[in-house]
Amino acid sequence: MPDGAVPERFVEVAFNLPVKREFTYRVPAGMEPAIGCRVTAPFGSRKLTGVVVGAADRAPEGVTGIKEIARVVDKRPLAIDRTLELARWMARMYLCSLGEALATVLPGGRREGEADELPVEEDTRDYPLAEQQLAAVHAVTAASTGSFYLFGVTGSGKTDVYLAAARDVTARGAGAIYLVPEISLTHQVVRVFAAVFGERLAVLHSALTPSQRLREWLRVLDGEVDVVIGARSAVFAPFARLGLVVIDEEQEGAYKSGSAPRYHARQVAMWRAAHEGGVVLMGSATPSLEAWHHMREGTIAPLMMGERISGGRMPTVEVVDMRRSTGPLSGRLLEEIARTRAMDRQTILFLNRRGFAYVFHCRSCGYAATCRHCSVTLTYHRDRGRLVCHYCGFSTPPEQQCPECGSLDVGWSGLGTEGIEGALAAAFPDLVVRRVDTDSVRQRSALRGALEDFRHGRVHVLLGTQMVAKGLDFPGVRLVGIVNADTGAWMPDFRAAERTFSLLVQVSGRAGRSVPDGLVLIQTLRPESPTITLAREGRLEEFYARELDVRRDLGFPPFTRLIRLVLRGKDREAVAKAADGLAAPLAAAVGAAGEVLGPAECPISRISGNWRSHLIVCCRAFGPAHEAVGRELDVWRTPAGVHVEIDVDPLSLL
Repeated sequence: MPDGAVPERFVEVAFNLPVKREFTYRVPAGMEPAIGCRVTAPFGSRKLTGVVVGAADRAPEGVTGIKEIARVVDKRPLAIDRTLELARWMARMYLCSLGEALATVLPGGRREGEADELPVEEDTRDYPLAEQQLAAVHAVTAASTGSFYLFGVTGSGKTDVYLAAARDVTARGAGAIYLVPEISLTHQVVRVFAAVFGERLAVLHSALTPSQRLREWLRVLDGEVDVVIGARSAVFAPFARLGLVVIDEEQEGAYKSGSAPRYHARQVAMWRAAHEGGVVLMGSATPSLEAWHHMREGTIAPLMMGERISGGRMPTVEVVDMRRSTGPLSGRLLEEIARTRAMDRQTILFLNRRGFAYVFHCRSCGYAATCRHCSVTLTYHRDRGRLVCHYCGFSTPPEQQCPECGSLDVGWSGLGTEGIEGALAAAFPDLVVRRVDTDSVRQRSALRGALEDFRHGRVHVLLGTQMVAKGLDFPGVRLVGIVNADTGAWMPDFRAAERTFSLLVQVSGRAGRSVPDGLVLIQTLRPESPTITLAREGRLEEFYARELDVRRDLGFPPFTRLIRLVLRGKDREAVAKAADGLAAPLAAAVGAAGEVLGPAECPISRISGNWRSHLIVCCRAFGPAHEAVGRELDVWRTPAGVHVEIDVDPLSLL
C-alpha cells in the first residue's frame, strides 16, 4: 500500500432474504458501519437494507467487482454480541437465513418515535402474598437458572408471583421480560407493573410503529429499562444481563410465529436463559401438553397454585345441550344473563367466530359460498354487507340467488360474534353490549377503551373471541357463557382436543374471581364429549393422561418432534410434483433418525391462490433428523414457481 493511502475496509452484510449466505461490500471513506448496525447497499438492481455481521481489511480471495455500501442507517449498533449470537442460533434452529432471523429480532424503525405513554391508572399490589405465592417466589428467586411452571387454577394469584420475582431480579441488577400471548393483555399487566417500576418499564410488541419499537429497544440498550412487557417479539429485548423471562398463558399458540423464521417464544426464552443466564417462569391453569409432560419428566419444575386468593372460588359449570335449541342462545343462557343484570353483575360471552355468520349457503341444493382463492367458506359480515375470507381478505357481495341451482332460498347459518350481538340486542334492548374482536377493535385504543369500560361497570355484557378468553381479571363478572363449545373441535389437527379443552377451562376461569357465585354455561351439540365433560368437571390430570396416551400411540409430540415442509404455488400439479420429488431424497437423508409422512395436500389445500402440499418429518432423534432436513433443503433445487415453508415444531398441521 502506498504511503498515505487509506486502507480498504470491507463488511459482511446479512439481508432479509431466504439466502443462506452473507454478502461482502466495500466501505467508502468517511463511513464507519459498526457490527450490528443496519446499512443500505445495492443488491442487483435494488437497494436493500441489511445488518453488518462481520468486518475485514481485505476482500475475500478471488472476489472481484465488490460494490460499496450506500448508507449507514444507524448511528450505533442495534445488535449487541448476544443478539447476534441469538440470531445465529435461530437461523440454525429454524432453518432460515441469518438475515431473516435478524429482521425478526431487530426493530425496523429508521428514527426514534414517541412510544405510548403508560396509563395513569395504576393497580397497586400492596397486600401480603399468600403462602402458596411466597413458596413459588422463593423457589424462583433462589435459582440462578432453570425452568419453572406456575400451575394453578385461574385466579390463584400468578401475576403477583411474576411481579415479586421481577422485583427481586431487577433489584440484583438484571432485566426481566414478561410475555403475554395477546396484545390486548399488555395493558392489564402494565397497570400492575407501572405502580412498581414506573419509567423503568418498556413495552415491546407489533402494534407499535417501527419507530416506537426502535425507541423502546434503544432504551433497553441504554440501560434505562428494568422490565419489558409485550407479546411474542418482546422475548428479543436486548438486556445486557437477563435474569427472568415470564411466559404467561404458556399454552397459547400466539407464541408461535406464523412466518419465517417460525420461532416459538418459549424455545427462544429457554435458549436465552441457558446461554445468557436467568430463569424462565411459565404459568397457566392449562399447560400445553408438552409442558405438562416435561413437568412429569422433571425437566420443568412445577410450582402448584391450587387456591383462588381474592375471595372467589371455582365457578359452577353447567353444560347446555343445544341439539333441540332453535336459536344460538339457549333459554338457560338468556335467563342467567337477565338474572346477572338484575344482580348488577356482568357477563362475558365467548364465541371463537367473528362476523355475522360463517356459512352462506343455498337451502335447496346445499351450495356454500367459498373463497375463490382459498379452500375455505366465506364469512358473512352484515355490517359491511360482504362475504369475507378470513385467510386472504377476499370479499364479495352475497348472492341473491344460488349460482349452482338458481334457487332464491339462500341465507346464512352458524352465527359469529356480530350475529350474537344482534341476537342480544333483540332479547335485551336495555343491556349495554360491547363486542371485542378484530373487526370491532381495529385500533388498539378501542380495545383498551372497551376493556376499561367493562372494568368500571359501564358495559353489562362483553362479547368476544379469543381476546376475552384468558388472562383478563374483572371482579364484577358472575356469568360466563360459551356460545358454541364445538367450534374448532372437528379441525383435522392432532391438537384440536387440547385447544378445545384449554379454551373451555380458560374462559370458565373469568367467572367468580372475587365473589364465590360464579356460573359458567357451556353450550354444545356434543354434551357427551369427553373433552367437554372433563373440562366442565375440572379433571385436568385425567384429560392430560388421555391425550398423552393418544399422542404416544400416534407417535406425535411430546413423544417425538415434527418438522413440517409446506410446498406452495399457483400451479397445483407443479406443487404436487415438487412434493413427490422431494419426498424420496428427504426420506433417504433422514434415514433411521425419523420417518417422512406424505406428501399430501394440506387440509386447507389452497390459501391466497396458492395450492399447498406438505411433508412431515417425525423425528426419532431430533438432532440428526433436523441436520439432515437442513442439509437436503440446501442442495435440493426448488422448481420455479414453487416455494417451501419450513416449520420446526409446528403447532398446526392445517
